[in-house]
Amino acid sequence: MSTDNAVSANVYQFGVHQNLSPSELFFYVAVEETCKQLGVDDVEAVVAILCGQNWISTRAKPNGATKGTSVASLVSRKLLNYDLKRKILPTLTNASVKKLKVMMVRNVGTFVGRTVPVVGWVIVSHDVAMIGINTVRHYNRLVKREDRVF
Repeated sequence: MSTDNAVSANVYQFGVHQNLSPSELFFYVAVEETCKQLGVDDVEAVVAILCGQNWISTRAKPNGATKGTSVASLVSRKLLNYDLKRKILPTLTNASVKKLKVMMVRNVGTFVGRTVPVVGWVIVSHDVAMIGINTVRHYNRLVKREDRVF
């Protein structure tokens, strides 16, 4: 029997869970690392993403513009309504991300309003990466060499 296709005969325990296969153990470690990573601190990421969604209807916009506006955009445009001399502030919207297009603006409020959800997505992306890294690291510490990932 080839060792490449052989299923591991190793069994593990994790907390109250007994007789786990390597893949079952990996799942439980991933769940634990996800819970650790997505603690109370991540409320900010969710709030930033949701505040940046264009769910509020607006007046008619030019063709190609993202329909609707967001709470972040309304608030930041009102509080930070300051125009620079040139369009030097890079922004993204849901539509521009799909087209991989960065739009330059001059209004500080517009920039902040469009940046809020991007910050939320960056936080979530970081969390996803850390969950993966920590899961593999934790799992590899628990298993025998032949069951390690990477």
